[in-house]
Amino acid sequence: MDYTGGFVLPFAIDYSTVVVGTGSVKSDSEDSGGATLRFVSSKSPEDVITVKVDSTSTPPESVSWDTYVVGTIFQYLPDMPESSSLDLTFSICGDVPLGSGLSSSASLEVAVARFVEEIIGENAFSSCPDAMSAKVRALRCQKAENDWAKSPCGIMDQYISSAGQEGSLLLIDCRSLEFQLVKMASKDEPVLVVCNSNVQHSIGSGEYPVRVSQCRVATEALQTVNPEISSLRDATIEDVDAAKDMMDAVSYKRAVHVVTENSRTLKALEALEAGHWDVVGQLMNGSHTSMRDDYEVSCEEIDILVDIAQGHPGVYGSRLTGGGFGGCTVTLVDKAHSAALMETLSDVYKAKTGKTCICFETKAAQGAHVLPIEMLDQ
Repeated sequence: MDYTGGFVLPFAIDYSTVVVGTGSVKSDSEDSGGATLRFVSSKSPEDVITVKVDSTSTPPESVSWDTYVVGTIFQYLPDMPESSSLDLTFSICGDVPLGSGLSSSASLEVAVARFVEEIIGENAFSSCPDAMSAKVRALRCQKAENDWAKSPCGIMDQYISSAGQEGSLLLIDCRSLEFQLVKMASKDEPVLVVCNSNVQHSIGSGEYPVRVSQCRVATEALQTVNPEISSLRDATIEDVDAAKDMMDAVSYKRAVHVVTENSRTLKALEALEAGHWDVVGQLMNGSHTSMRDDYEVSCEEIDILVDIAQGHPGVYGSRLTGGGFGGCTVTLVDKAHSAALMETLSDVYKAKTGKTCICFETKAAQGAHVLPIEMLDQ
């Protein structure tokens, strides 16, 4: 759980956000320390956005998609050379489904950040020269979403978008912000099927901030029993049970989920590397049950998709992915059964809900990187 300082194990999917444009760093500019931005989205190409931002700029009252862009670029202004300004003209396109739990906002932020870094060049991390760029990029994009988009998200989405590597999952320690690449054992390697319920969510409003607050309440209760617990990451299930009378029933359930989810994540790391797919599947199923019952972030449509997948031949495990309240499921399945699973998910989900789901097979893909311009013509 990223916002409780715990462990997470995400992977990047083979969908992306691309930023194409030009830019320059202008010396001795009257807009010193600021940036002039002209950008457009392929979803509304007629709507060109022009904005200036500097160190005094503040987040807008109303959040829209361009807030994520401006908020991200704002994080790079301290790295501008003295007496200079940034001039950027760019367009944005992508195929990450919006509001689906597949980190579309993080993908946008990290793509914009990587573009800005190319323009600024060696100065892109001048304010933190000893820091690892992938980690700093993720932190800046998280801050943009926290401060500008008013979403209390953790760092997981930005980190995997920033540091993901093809063929590897990423175990992130959300306290130390260190990570390690986790490769799945190659023997009889299964595939991952992602299924979009087409039930959209918004993590900047509604129940997500409520969960953040409930975890904070649970942590404070645990500290009355054990002052050395600084976050739910430090607690065991025995600690949670010992502090049960100090919490309301809801906070107790939230604590149970977070503590057991950290345990499942670390066990999944070992199982993935060893190729123990049955164990990985059991942990995925247990995770979904806990998210449904203890964390209460699932919904009827997601539960239907998970139930369909868990009962299908060749499936090891299935669970909700993302912030919850809609979005997607991820299923670990034998390659030979992948196509049949996706067909079954589509047909049965439609029959049960009247909604259409979109499924695709994926493996861990590359995170943020620079593309040669000629590749964009392909």
